[in-house]
Amino acid sequence: MPHLENTVLCRESQVSTLQSLFGERHHFSFPSIFIYGHTASGKTYVTQTLLKTLELPHVFVNCVECFTLRLLLEQILNKLNHLSSSEDGCSTQITCDTFNDFVRLFKQVTKAKNLKDQTVYIVLDKAEYLRDMEVNVLPGFLRLQELCDRNVTVIFLSEIIWEKFRPSTGCFEPFVLYFPDYSIGNLQKILSHDHPPEYSADFYAAYINILLGVFYTVCRDLKELSHLAVLNFPKYCEPVVKGEASERDTRKLWRNIEPHLKKAMQTVYLREISSSQWEELQKDDADPGQLEGLSTYTHVELPYYSKFILIAAYLASYNPARTDKRFFLKHHGKIKKTNFLKKHEKTSNHLLGPKMFPLDRLLAILYSIVDSRVAPTANIFSQITSLVTLQLLTLVGHDDQLDGPKYKCTVSLDFIRAIARTVNFDIIKYLYDFL
Repeated sequence: MPHLENTVLCRESQVSTLQSLFGERHHFSFPSIFIYGHTASGKTYVTQTLLKTLELPHVFVNCVECFTLRLLLEQILNKLNHLSSSEDGCSTQITCDTFNDFVRLFKQVTKAKNLKDQTVYIVLDKAEYLRDMEVNVLPGFLRLQELCDRNVTVIFLSEIIWEKFRPSTGCFEPFVLYFPDYSIGNLQKILSHDHPPEYSADFYAAYINILLGVFYTVCRDLKELSHLAVLNFPKYCEPVVKGEASERDTRKLWRNIEPHLKKAMQTVYLREISSSQWEELQKDDADPGQLEGLSTYTHVELPYYSKFILIAAYLASYNPARTDKRFFLKHHGKIKKTNFLKKHEKTSNHLLGPKMFPLDRLLAILYSIVDSRVAPTANIFSQITSLVTLQLLTLVGHDDQLDGPKYKCTVSLDFIRAIARTVNFDIIKYLYDFL
């Protein structure tokens, strides 16, 4: 299908698998399909695009919006009722309280002629939230085809693996499909696909290559990279617009964009300012820390130990592991300072971005910088999880790896300084790279 190939890039294998599972419109499809992968790996986009392109009857429900069982079941039934109703839109609202009622009402709704002889697809996005509902919800959706005796397929979209879902009692096993992360080549192809019409494809591809060269080690989220690409492109092509350089003068274009990419590196994931504010910042060549709106995060009140965890995470992200002995041990012996100065002269750690660090290193630094003795309780680990949820830390590893989870700190130095002032912590003496 040429149109689908041009719309969905770098997911040919997954699209082919889903098309094989769907089969013909009148055939019974697989009862349930579980699709998982990291955020921005194309799960939702591929599924929605495939169902719309093939014009298959389907309903799409986000489990974050439908946070109760009643909202979830009613949303599915009402959307199905809208599909089965006539074009004059005289459908009535359906109320449903239990899963037993849902099965009964589902049979009634799918009796319509346009739904009776073809597969109906129910897509549940953010399906991990189903685990917080009643215990019969997940097994019920897995066996919905059997319970209703209807041609229906339930598609679960999640960022976590199936083993975290599987109930303790026996249940129907879904077909599991994994969406891997996009490689740097995939990101290059996807981001270069929709280039501005006034510039050549090669010129925009060269810009994307520079962008990925700076941000790929820090951020691999396609949505965030796409946002950064749109935001910084006007500054990249500014010398071309002014007539100071040609599209092939990559060296001059790189010199012009480098300081602005360095500024953008400080706000990856945080979105501290709007797009219009960022454009004004680029025009005026101002310091991003002085722009109104960037101070919003400095006023966020965090729990006491969360502040020290965030400080420890920043130190672990921007200071090499070999400096831990120098800064956090009382009797570390003699260490030559010239090696550190030479490293500082070569490049800036802010331009390179935060580095990954393991959980044990984060805890070791935390225990060193907190005055009182801290026990590794569940409270400490829950606060680390909260910082990940707030996107102040980024989890780049998983518990099932041999070396444990790894993290990155995504906040700026100004934010850390503001946090440190609230706990009377002198962070400057630990940051030799920025002195």
